[in-house]
Amino acid sequence: MSARDEKDIELFRAAMRDVKRLRVTPPDVPAPGSSAPKPAPRARFKRADELAVLEESLLLPADEAILGTGDELSFRRPHVPEPVLLKLRRGQYAVDGEIDLHGLTGAEAKAELRNFIADAAARGIRCVRIVHGKGKRSGPRGPVLKNVVNNWLQRSDAVLAFGSARSVDGGSGAVYVLLKSTR
Repeated sequence: MSARDEKDIELFRAAMRDVKRLRVTPPDVPAPGSSAPKPAPRARFKRADELAVLEESLLLPADEAILGTGDELSFRRPHVPEPVLLKLRRGQYAVDGEIDLHGLTGAEAKAELRNFIADAAARGIRCVRIVHGKGKRSGPRGPVLKNVVNNWLQRSDAVLAFGSARSVDGGSGAVYVLLKSTR
């Protein structure tokens, strides 16, 4: 060993003189026969999930194009498989954009919706949420904004599928929308 190496070692030891070793406690090990609680799930593969959505959207259809029950909205193009719509309605796709149409007239909502969808599609966004409300204050004419959203989304070429949101995201007062990839 050279004199320089010995000097480096001596300097290192002098620098580490006051350092104390940390005590590491071993992780808790569950008792035999018991199961440890599972960690909360987290979205680690967002890009892979989005690519899987695109692949699934190109498969042959499994059922009719329009699915619907009660006051919930549900729609898919003929080439979009039913499992894609089911995953969408379960909130299993990352929502990358949102618009709230509350308080707008039907004409205003249509214009805002058109601009929002066009912008989202141009930016390559795959899934958005549209809050339209349930129409409880619309009186005898029914849910105006909900009907505008339903009719317009079905006519938009940028839309692959849409369905009412989970209750935590607005329930039948909001929809998740799956958009075509333009990139």
